[in-house]
Amino acid sequence: MTMMNAREHQLGHQLGHQLGRCSKRLALGAGAALLSSIAWATGDLPGGPAVNGINLQPPVTKIAAEQMWLHNMMLIICLAIFVAVFSVMFYSIIKHRKSRGAVPANFHESVKVEIAWTVVPFIIVICMALPATKVVVAMKDTTNADLTVKVTGYQWKWGYDYVKGEGEGIGFLSTLDVGQREMSNSGKPSGDDYLLKVDNPLVVPVGKKIRIITTANDVIHSWGVPAFGVKQDAIPGFVRDTWFKSDQVGDFHGQCVELCGKEHAYMPIHVRVLSEADYSAWVAAKKKEMAAKADDPSKTFTLEELLARGEKVYASNCAACHRPDGKGAGPVKPLDGSSVVLSDDHNEQITTVLNGRLEKGMPSWKSALNDTEIAAVITYTKNNWSNKTGQVVQPAEVVADRK
Repeated sequence: MTMMNAREHQLGHQLGHQLGRCSKRLALGAGAALLSSIAWATGDLPGGPAVNGINLQPPVTKIAAEQMWLHNMMLIICLAIFVAVFSVMFYSIIKHRKSRGAVPANFHESVKVEIAWTVVPFIIVICMALPATKVVVAMKDTTNADLTVKVTGYQWKWGYDYVKGEGEGIGFLSTLDVGQREMSNSGKPSGDDYLLKVDNPLVVPVGKKIRIITTANDVIHSWGVPAFGVKQDAIPGFVRDTWFKSDQVGDFHGQCVELCGKEHAYMPIHVRVLSEADYSAWVAAKKKEMAAKADDPSKTFTLEELLARGEKVYASNCAACHRPDGKGAGPVKPLDGSSVVLSDDHNEQITTVLNGRLEKGMPSWKSALNDTEIAAVITYTKNNWSNKTGQVVQPAEVVADRK
């Protein structure tokens, strides 16, 4: 018996020691998690999300302000109905309980009650529907716009084309900032604008009606900016529209709000609202920049020129899927060591870039990139990583395959 007691005591001591070690590990883990959360702490982003936000973002358009008013009004009505119904229910349960000798009434129909619970909900619904209908009609009125911008969703970036108004003819792609993607890959996010910073924001003037025409090149996307009260789906083969008119200058942020694939989280929206004078200056500078970048497809470039240009095009448009090291991921084929890339016949790779291979996740770049950019990025892939082919693809070859 004594030996058994000693053995049990020893086992108990060992168990307590193990539990103590486990407790210390859990405490250390919890501390590390707390320190990690503190290290990743962010602040409110003006024109974007707020930390611990429990309300809609501050509106900067009349439509967004009316949406917030409708939201609050309907919340108050629903809260009042909730309080009234449950107050009557609990009062009846407590006041007319059996222990107090309550006897249930014996009646069937009451015309007054029937009228009351038909008329009152009807009046409530009408009071909610009338202002809501007014706002919805205003949201759909895209007439008399000062500026029209076509927004095209790509996997995974936005294309902006100014089709009418001041700035007509300007067009560019808006992609997640490279530094933001690197932070995501490293697992060390920082900054209030994490995954919301882009290389080329949409720029519009303050106090002007901006019509947004949405469509998509591959799958369904959705263009939404909460501060504007705007959300419009971008559907391949369809054209839809919405509008906004910002009352404030500043930077406002949104995201693609339709699940569009594995890079959905890396498809932010950044709208910069400028004063009229600043917007006119931006338009002039942008057109000057575009004129400087205008490429003559008949020009013959050197290998060095194409590599320098192609590296930038690849980083902005291709690295998200094919990866910076060209190894690809999942269904996306690697470019490093690819037989198509290494081939002396340039036509297949040019045709693939121009027309895309949607069944393999490759979009068409026919409208997003010009002939020189396509020639440059193909030349870059043929001479980067282990692909040391020495081959040069000139814009003229792209022009020939484009026809």
